[in-house]
Amino acid sequence: MTDTADTPDRTDGIELLKPLGVETTPIPGFLRIDLTVHGDNRGWFKENWQREKMTALGLPDFGPVQNNISFNDEVGVTRGIHAEPWDKFVSVATGRVFGAWVDLREGPSFGTVYTTEIDPSVAVFVPKGVGNAYQTLEPNTAYTYLVNDHWSPDAQYTFLNLADETVAVPWPIPLEQAIQSDKDRAHPRLADVVPFAATDATADGRRVLVTGCKGQLGRELMKQLPAAGFSPTGVDLPEVDISDADAMAAWDWSAYDIIINAAAWTNVDGAETPEGRPLSWRANATGPANLAREAARHDLTLVHISSEYTFDGTLEPHTEDESPSPLGVYGQSKAGGDAAVEATPKHYLVRTSWVVGDGKNFAKTMASLAARGIAPKVVDDQTGRLTFTTDLAAGIIHLLCTGAEYGTYNLSGEGPVVSWCDVAKRVYELVGHRADEVTPVSTAEYYAGQEGIAPRPLRSALDLSKIEATGFTPGDSMERLDAYVPTIEL
Repeated sequence: MTDTADTPDRTDGIELLKPLGVETTPIPGFLRIDLTVHGDNRGWFKENWQREKMTALGLPDFGPVQNNISFNDEVGVTRGIHAEPWDKFVSVATGRVFGAWVDLREGPSFGTVYTTEIDPSVAVFVPKGVGNAYQTLEPNTAYTYLVNDHWSPDAQYTFLNLADETVAVPWPIPLEQAIQSDKDRAHPRLADVVPFAATDATADGRRVLVTGCKGQLGRELMKQLPAAGFSPTGVDLPEVDISDADAMAAWDWSAYDIIINAAAWTNVDGAETPEGRPLSWRANATGPANLAREAARHDLTLVHISSEYTFDGTLEPHTEDESPSPLGVYGQSKAGGDAAVEATPKHYLVRTSWVVGDGKNFAKTMASLAARGIAPKVVDDQTGRLTFTTDLAAGIIHLLCTGAEYGTYNLSGEGPVVSWCDVAKRVYELVGHRADEVTPVSTAEYYAGQEGIAPRPLRSALDLSKIEATGFTPGDSMERLDAYVPTIEL
């Protein structure tokens, strides 16, 4: 006689009322999910996908955009092994399958196998690059899956033969008796499979799209990213215009894991002109908004560079939670782009100031003036710290490599807060001139009588405690200046 007190209720072979749960498996990132099924004499009901509950248990918030159903008439229908460039949430609406998955991503887990039976009370989360296959165990089986990208003929697919001897999937129904397609029979063995490109958060070779690659920061990123194990692709105007929404929507985002937006309109005074105003907004607000939309849609990490010009300069130092208060069009357009980026789930908004790198910059301008025997007037009431692109790029890479919490981070050089006049005097000394050749003036005096001049924040120093708490400390900006100026070629 059976004691039914400890026997779970079942209907049509489905276990009822088991608690919702998520289990890890030998394949990294691949999860098995127990679903709660409610049943009575009329049938059953389940929440097949419940975002809030499942993410609370550790399921990735993977952002599904499409639901597909494969209906199978007979027992023994066998499909796979297919690895696609998107994540999948797999379950069955009716029937039962034997599921088999093989990790086809490059890395130490390549070739790892996991199998389980799926009925309406079981689901699995399949990360992109993991080969997926199943065999029906009941007639009239409806196999259903959510995916977080749309099918594309240009996407990268990886396949493995169902009969591969190395992974040796224990099919309940021998493959010679199963129903297969000719295409599946022709897939390669494991030894001939080209692994799916790694996208794990700690794996080398992560694919990065760098916009604005011709700028000071863009050039430095293209130098540092490969050394840190990333695979960067650089784009810039006129070939790629991030403010073109249609072009960004049509872009093949499956080729990337991370976007670093180093593109910007930085002509502060030009932004105040009728011609420059819309260009500034296109580059600094519309473009980042387009990237933010696509990053959210395709589950990409977006890194965006902001500026201290989003503040009016009345506070010092500026913290990450300071409310925007831009004075001019440039700062307003940057604040608009920041707002769009902050709505993206996976973002790093990196705010910086006074950038110096490979290209036109203040230090190089001062060295050029000294070489030509010019004694300039330089403002002494605008204060902050220089940011060398070597530190800026390294800090961005640090955030990505350490998996720091998403959000806003200030990132400039460390060291003393100085004025533009202090920097100019130091450059003059470093090139063999006298510091007193530089005359200090106020901002009001410097721009007196000039039209079309953008307002500048007087205090630009950033509080660096948040990024330093992650383990990254930038170099002293004035020591960086001392090392940089002797390398300037005029």
